Amino acid sequence: MDERLHAVAELYDEWRQAAFPRRVILDDEPNGVEVVGLYSRVAGCVHTWLAGEGRADDRLLATLAECEQQLNRAIPALDGYEASYYQRLLDMTVLILAGRRDTQPE
Repeated sequence: MDERLHAVAELYDEWRQAAFPRRVILDDEPNGVEVVGLYSRVAGCVHTWLAGEGRADDRLLATLAECEQQLNRAIPALDGYEASYYQRLLDMTVLILAGRRDTQPE
C-alpha cells in the first residue's frame, strides 16, 4: 500500500503543477465525454484518498470506476499535452482502483 500511496502522491503533485489544457474547453466532449468537469471529479477523489492515507469508501471507488471508463473513452480523442494531462488522471485512478481489486475476495 505504501508504494501505491507514494506513486499516486507523486502523480498528483505532477498533475497539480501542470497547466490545465485550455484547448479542451473548445471541444470539452471528446468521444462524448465531458472532460472539463471530469478532471475535478478525479482530482477530488484522489485528494480524498490521499488525505485518508489510502482509505476509500464504496462511493469514492464507484466514482473513480466511472471516471476510469470515461477517461479510457476520452483520451484516444485527445492529442499531445491534453492526452498526457488526462492520462495522468487515469494513471492515478487505475492505481487507486488496483488496491480495491487486490483486496477483493476470489
